[in-house]
Amino acid sequence: MSWAPEQLERIDSSDELRIAARRDDGSLSRALPIWVVRVGDDVYVRTWHRRETGWFGRVVRTGRARVSVPGVEADVAVEDVGAARRAEVDAAYQDKYGRYGRSTVDAMVGEAAAASTLRFVPE
Repeated sequence: MSWAPEQLERIDSSDELRIAARRDDGSLSRALPIWVVRVGDDVYVRTWHRRETGWFGRVVRTGRARVSVPGVEADVAVEDVGAARRAEVDAAYQDKYGRYGRSTVDAMVGEAAAASTLRFVPE
């Protein structure tokens, strides 16, 4: 399955995406806001500090989450893509969030963040 053009537009125009990790029993964790970028027809997120706990650890472990922005709610498969497409994803973060200042965005395009890149595929 792929994102519909209107879903991609809403995700791209939203400052934050809300993510709720799927637990092993299928229930959802509390939704948290995170930064999100679009590259072509794909949706990517990162964490500036890769870790095994928190939202990042849960979605990597289960491979599933529910994401939402205004007008879009979707269950997604989570693919850990690491630094694949790094230059494009880095550029998307810099373009979208550059207004927050270099030091903030630099954390999202550094080595650790690039290694934590996840792609969301709608289910």
